[in-house]
Amino acid sequence: MSAPTVRRALQLLPPLATTGIGSLPHTHLEVGLQAALAMDIPFLPQLPVGRPSEFMLPQALEGLPGLRWDEDGMCTVDLEEWSAGRADFEARLETALDSGSLESFEPSLEGCRAWRPFLWEVENRKLTFAKAQLAGPFTVRLWARTRDGVPTLEVPGLDAGIHRLLLARALAMVKALRRAGTTPLFFLDEPGLNSFSRGNARHLLAMQELRLMVVALQREGALVGLHCCGNTDWALLLEAGLDVLALDVRLSLDAVLEESGPFARFLDSGATLSLGIIPTDSSSTYDLGELVDAVEVSLEAALPPGRSFAREGAQMLLTPACGLAMHSVGDAELVLEQLKVAKRRLQDALGVRTEQPRPLAEG
Repeated sequence: MSAPTVRRALQLLPPLATTGIGSLPHTHLEVGLQAALAMDIPFLPQLPVGRPSEFMLPQALEGLPGLRWDEDGMCTVDLEEWSAGRADFEARLETALDSGSLESFEPSLEGCRAWRPFLWEVENRKLTFAKAQLAGPFTVRLWARTRDGVPTLEVPGLDAGIHRLLLARALAMVKALRRAGTTPLFFLDEPGLNSFSRGNARHLLAMQELRLMVVALQREGALVGLHCCGNTDWALLLEAGLDVLALDVRLSLDAVLEESGPFARFLDSGATLSLGIIPTDSSSTYDLGELVDAVEVSLEAALPPGRSFAREGAQMLLTPACGLAMHSVGDAELVLEQLKVAKRRLQDALGVRTEQPRPLAEG
């Protein structure tokens, strides 16, 4: 399935659909799952509190020979163990990718305890859309290190092995969601892209590899998003073939809109933004009304000629600025409630209906 074909599904989303970035602070699976299912686009909750294996790096790298992680989810790879297990690992990986039988690369109970329950809910609720996410290939290879502190992005062989592992895991998750009867909205979580440099040849190659992963996921029928909560080379990302680009509104919206040419082409392709409109920095203070007004003013001023604010804005998604795992449960629930308030205010500003949209479960 080509990107333009898949992208038409964005037009079926309810106006200003809400979803989550991924992580939640809940320690009880059922409670966290219900919070994630309450969004317009239900999302797979990552629940790393007390379970470091569910942090973004260990979850993405599960099964890699020589992998270690600490209580904060930071990963290292023992190169001797990697070398010893490499041949068997790569043979299993390539066999799975060649055959398309990727079930063994889906998240395990240790890597994501909500994965199987989430698939069950998706299928039984007959959800039209469901969101899942995985740490992206640039961030994983930049942040995961050898025991000597060298980024795995700089280690030949290991670098390629990690990229292929992430491709297999992402494809496995998309295939599973498709089997459950939904259209997957699949986000690559790439906070490490704030360190991207066009002057670094390895970074440029990694960006090319990221583009290829986006295409592979779209061919499996997924809408593909990318989340970066820091500033980066937005022009490159706007032209990376994504269906959705997710950002922290206060930090990055104006920077994205300044890339007027790439932004216009991004919209012309049928892609859209996911606005991280509710700040998740615990030290920040804000007025929700002012945040909503600022988004309206910025978009109104930046949209290309012939583009309607009501039309383009209504198609955009709304999320918290980042994941919520490092917050208290009470604070996370407040953020999700404020997300609903922001949605109603933006709907009023755009002149779209403010009543509850048709439940996705009615498909």
